[in-house]
Amino acid sequence: MQIDLTGRRALVTGGGAGIGAAIAHALGVAGADVAVHYAHSKEGAERVAESLTQLGRRSVAIAGDLTEAVQAKAVVEQAAGELGGLDILVNNAGHLVARSPIADMSDELWEQVGAVNVSSTFFTTRAAIGYLRDSAAGRVILMSSLAAENGGGAGSVAYAASKGAVIGFGRGLAKELAPDAITVNTLAPGFIGDTAFHNTFSPPEAQAAIVAGVPLKRAGTVDDVAGVAVFLASDLSSYVTGQVMDINGGTNFR
Repeated sequence: MQIDLTGRRALVTGGGAGIGAAIAHALGVAGADVAVHYAHSKEGAERVAESLTQLGRRSVAIAGDLTEAVQAKAVVEQAAGELGGLDILVNNAGHLVARSPIADMSDELWEQVGAVNVSSTFFTTRAAIGYLRDSAAGRVILMSSLAAENGGGAGSVAYAASKGAVIGFGRGLAKELAPDAITVNTLAPGFIGDTAFHNTFSPPEAQAAIVAGVPLKRAGTVDDVAGVAVFLASDLSSYVTGQVMDINGGTNFR
């Protein structure tokens, strides 16, 4: 069975690198037209958009700071304008920002982590709901983390808390949007190797220790996450909503 997203219109936030870029590319390969949002990864977002254009898709790179409500709304409106509407919203944008024990954490860091992971998700989703209600197959896909379930590594309590908030947001939103036949599901990746996230915040020895503890005995890949996202964006998942999809190689079970 092959997933066909021809005619679907998607916005992927944080789509210029890593998991976001893989999701944007996979949606395009499956047939969707894709707006690729970025905050800092301009060149990466433009490369993804260009690769999809070469496949015959409509695709555009859009800049914006999603922690600002006005900019988040502008990104959504530009994406919908370029693509002629929206069917799929992938809220991938997020960041650990910095590791810090809670006892030493500044107010500014706590607020920044919440803004980049939770507020950005809220602002973008709120702006997109009207467009998704006009779709015959509205899909919202959120991005949480294994950290929301196990508390994360050292110095990542704020990140874990923010990703736990994303799960609660997704479950509540699924109930709210169910009457509109819009599904809302959340991805919770575990250790995804060879990404800027872990290469920035996890030293090589820590990464090796994490992989050694994965039952499947390998690190996850960005394509592992993208595959689940494509499923959730498709008609195959039309009766799946309010769920958290663990992508962690068996590291954690609900």
